[in-house]
Amino acid sequence: MKVASTSARAADADLLSMFPSSTSHSVLAVLLVLWASNGVAAWPQAQQQKLGHKSAKTVSTRGKGTFASTCANCHGLDGRGGERAPNIADNPKVQKFSDAEIAHIIENGVPGTGMPAFHSLAAEDVQAVVTYVRTLQGTRQTVKLPGDPVRGETVFFGRAGCSGCHMAAGKGGFIGSDLSTYARTHPIGQLRSAITSPGRDRQARIVTAATRDGKKVVGRVRNEDNFSLQLQAMDGTFYSVNKSDLESLKYDSQTLMPSDYSSTLTHDELNDLVSYLMKIADIKPGEAVVPSEFEDE
Repeated sequence: MKVASTSARAADADLLSMFPSSTSHSVLAVLLVLWASNGVAAWPQAQQQKLGHKSAKTVSTRGKGTFASTCANCHGLDGRGGERAPNIADNPKVQKFSDAEIAHIIENGVPGTGMPAFHSLAAEDVQAVVTYVRTLQGTRQTVKLPGDPVRGETVFFGRAGCSGCHMAAGKGGFIGSDLSTYARTHPIGQLRSAITSPGRDRQARIVTAATRDGKKVVGRVRNEDNFSLQLQAMDGTFYSVNKSDLESLKYDSQTLMPSDYSSTLTHDELNDLVSYLMKIADIKPGEAVVPSEFEDE
């Protein structure tokens, strides 16, 4: 029988302290005994080493899926916790846990708290979740600002005119999407592509809706089903229109998002703009960015 390491016991005590204070000290005593009998050191090093032989994308996708189905309901999709479970992404105590300690907690739970044991998870799934948690914590992928966010703010609200449609950090327009946290789920390459090569989504175009009683609304489709449309006019007013009442519905050929930023903005200006979006999303140099594949599959 292997005995749990001192660091494992400390990690468990740290985790227990994150749950409601009503948890008794006797629970901690029992918990440490359980740790000693189960043995965090028993998590095979060979299993950890196998991780390096896997495709990073495969492991990330597998970890994301397993995390979403088993962990996110309590810890949140971003790992930042909620009423039912602690923050495991930003909390320094959790970030100090070893991979083996995190794996042991996943497999065996934390008695006396809301953290259950996931004995049914395969070893590879546990490893994938550990890797994904590290990504959320910013200890697997690192980034740096490609430009100057101060200059980027000037580009956003000035030369590029982004604020005419988009909100950023509480300022700007509303007809476009709010970009305040966009950079938290989109890596640098995707940010730049979204600016220089915008998609052709029909809902991103201005639409003119004319009703049979002679009314006309110019704006953007916010919601649509088989029977009705919800439109937001350029002044921000929302309208609900039954499709049976429509005389015509015409989409502009061009999207709201300009398609020529690759030529009208310099390389440095694009980098500055990307850096501004990263700054307002609170992405710090060296912190991980969770790729959008984790959220927008």
